[in-house]
Amino acid sequence: MRPERTTLESTVLKSGDATVYLAPARGGIATRFYVGERPVFYLDESTLLDPKKNVRGGNPVLFPSPGKLEGDQWKHGQEDLKMAQHGFARNLEWTVGEVEEDVAVLIATSNDTTMAAYPFPFRLRFRYALSGTTLRITQKIECEGPYGVGFHPYFFVPQDEKGRASITTPATRGWDNVTKQEIALSGPIDLTAKEVDLHLYDHGSASATLQLHDARIDVCGSEQFTRWVIWTVAGKDYVCLEPWTAPGNALNTGASLLTGHHELWTEISFSFSEA
Repeated sequence: MRPERTTLESTVLKSGDATVYLAPARGGIATRFYVGERPVFYLDESTLLDPKKNVRGGNPVLFPSPGKLEGDQWKHGQEDLKMAQHGFARNLEWTVGEVEEDVAVLIATSNDTTMAAYPFPFRLRFRYALSGTTLRITQKIECEGPYGVGFHPYFFVPQDEKGRASITTPATRGWDNVTKQEIALSGPIDLTAKEVDLHLYDHGSASATLQLHDARIDVCGSEQFTRWVIWTVAGKDYVCLEPWTAPGNALNTGASLLTGHHELWTEISFSFSEA
């Protein structure tokens, strides 16, 4: 039995047996995704309801800086500007544009607070569309400054099922953010470890799959989404498979940053495995 949605989850999308909840006031986040009674997303509801906390769960929006900046700051000209991990879009109050049964548009724009950390006007227009068991997010970004964008989906994987879950990748190298070192990749990634925080260097594709024992979740996007992060913690019922356009600290290094106006897309598709 799925829990009742909160008052913050003011927008609901439905398509066939699938349902997605959105919370515009909490960063324009898709909080829950169900196929029938099966949760696709994990959500710690207490973090959704506490405005002092980042939402732990759902599919947070990462902009203009996926990942962590070194020292939580970046240099713009002669200024050292502060910015928390994953940027500020997930903490903004988004407005709701047009809404239909299976489509909703959410909009966020720059304000005095964002300009202090990132001195560029911007407008984000995210169109959430649910078709069957696929959630497609079309991202229209208008911004003259450098930026990266990404998502941090928390997929529901009970702790006792992580040993039967897998993520395959052609990547041969990655940054282990637990041990703080570059590592060679070979063989399956152990999702049962105490913590996995793996940034793939050469995945080389804008798609990846989380295979569960009875289902699969495919994440794909436009060609810019070639940076992937895998994160999970023992004792927690989630595995995160995160598509980013740029690596962490990109506002300082310049790696893979976008500028100007772009229209990107990302899809999350759920399907049960055949018996």
